[in-house]
Amino acid sequence: MENVKVYGIKNCDTMKRTFKFLEENKVDYSFIDYKKTPPTKELLNEFLEEIPLDKLVNKKGMTFRKLSDEEKESLKQEDSAIPLIIKNSSMIKRPVMVFPDGRYLVGFQPDEILEK
Repeated sequence: MENVKVYGIKNCDTMKRTFKFLEENKVDYSFIDYKKTPPTKELLNEFLEEIPLDKLVNKKGMTFRKLSDEEKESLKQEDSAIPLIIKNSSMIKRPVMVFPDGRYLVGFQPDEILEK
């Protein structure tokens, strides 16, 4: 399998499970850490071409819960959501995986990873 791009935050428990799974299954991947390489407007637009906004934003995480009601409301429209997501990249559901054939996968889904 060609190189899979894996986006996320290194210290996240879901990411640690993802890395372990990829390594155990000998999946070649490159990791892009949002803390070292914050998501750009262009990257988020690429994600949003394939991933619905409500699936990209983790509404269960602490980052989302700390937002004001006004900020949460702005997450309903892509135009207003993108700047807020850039500022709070830890509210992007993890991992976001981009496969060599251009398909995307959000969240740790072992069966889907092996299928793709």
